[in-house]
Amino acid sequence: MTIQPNSIEARDKAYQLHSYTNAKALERDGALVIESGEGIYVFDSNGKRYIEGMAGLWSVAVGFGEQRLVDAAARQMAKLPYYHTFAAKTHGPSVDLAEKLIQMAPVPMSKVYFTNSGSEANDTAMKMIWYRSNALGRPEKKKIISRIKGYHGVTVASASLTGLPNNHRSFDLPLPGIFHTTCPHFRLFAQEGEDEAGFVARCAADLEALIAREGADTIAAFIGEPVMGAGGVIVPPAGYWEAIQPILKKHDILFIADEVICGFGRTGQMFGTTTFALEPDIITLSKQLSSSYQPISALLINDRVYQPIAEESGRIGTFGHGYTGSGHPVAAAVALENLAIIEERDLVGNVQALSPFFLKRLKALEAHPLAIEARGIGLIGALELAPREGFATGQLGPKLAAILQENGLFSRAVGDSMALCPPMIITEEQVGTIFDIFERSLDVFQTQLSAA
Repeated sequence: MTIQPNSIEARDKAYQLHSYTNAKALERDGALVIESGEGIYVFDSNGKRYIEGMAGLWSVAVGFGEQRLVDAAARQMAKLPYYHTFAAKTHGPSVDLAEKLIQMAPVPMSKVYFTNSGSEANDTAMKMIWYRSNALGRPEKKKIISRIKGYHGVTVASASLTGLPNNHRSFDLPLPGIFHTTCPHFRLFAQEGEDEAGFVARCAADLEALIAREGADTIAAFIGEPVMGAGGVIVPPAGYWEAIQPILKKHDILFIADEVICGFGRTGQMFGTTTFALEPDIITLSKQLSSSYQPISALLINDRVYQPIAEESGRIGTFGHGYTGSGHPVAAAVALENLAIIEERDLVGNVQALSPFFLKRLKALEAHPLAIEARGIGLIGALELAPREGFATGQLGPKLAAILQENGLFSRAVGDSMALCPPMIITEEQVGTIFDIFERSLDVFQTQLSAA
């Protein structure tokens, strides 16, 4: 890519630090400029079309260029472009959205608290849990258990919950009081001779051992994604959640279900909580809540969580937490319209209908000489590349991602796992095109590696 002086690429290199990017490589190579989007496609500044196989960042459920969301934003912008929810003030869109989310909740919930990103939602969940423990006169009950390879965000608190090394390295994380238990990835973490049932039993035993070591009276909560997304699309083995949840209940440990990726249809049910029969006390939501047309996230909390917080705020005189943009009227209006589209067009039904074909084509890639494992559920999946002599872990994935991009498909390399999470409006023909491109790209990559 030749970068012209004063082009958007040149100005980007000069002025912007990017997320999840090698800054030195960006200085050298520059960034790809995306100009527009339509349906499952995005277009770069040269007019080249790509299938957005990751729905942006696991998030654009209704596709790009949805006029109903544009119109919803414009209407609200003209009526009330901004207001807050501090100091006992509110506005219609936040009230309507809170009511809608309580009605949609997969398990009984009491209140909704709005934030602006999944990271903020999980960060706020930590603060709420600490606040609640103090309200209950249990100041020692503050520790939180997450999982190796779990992803819960990038604030100081939520990055501590995240169980990925590169979210901790050079940031002096995780914070004290955060612990990570066994990742439920059977192929990677099973011991020799261990079947899935034995692996699940060991995951549960590892959690019990961690609780015993730290003391149940010091542990406030456990956080987990129904399906791990940014850890590599890790679908837990059968019986995993059935083994984990009773342990939490036995030890009076709150359960936070991080539905930031799974929520609003991705797994084939409206919520991953339903897919896996979970019973969380807190659910965190974002991404497909507004199809990321506007930044918004939410926590759903049950009465067990809410009542002590309410009592403590009464004692102190305030719940001293909040964000300027929490429950932003434009974001809430867009989220409401987005949820209406998901329901009216039965996009969850579309996920259910296409999932067998999507997973069949994904599984077929597992037979490729470069692959080691295909994983998926609903319309989310990943193909993991086999280790290869001469390449460190995490080096193969970005190389294949570049070939896929050249061939018109955006995937995401999670280490050496190539993730797919297309918009939920996708058709069977478009799913087929994704995997046709994937197959060709694997063959190209194999030829390149053989020639090296």
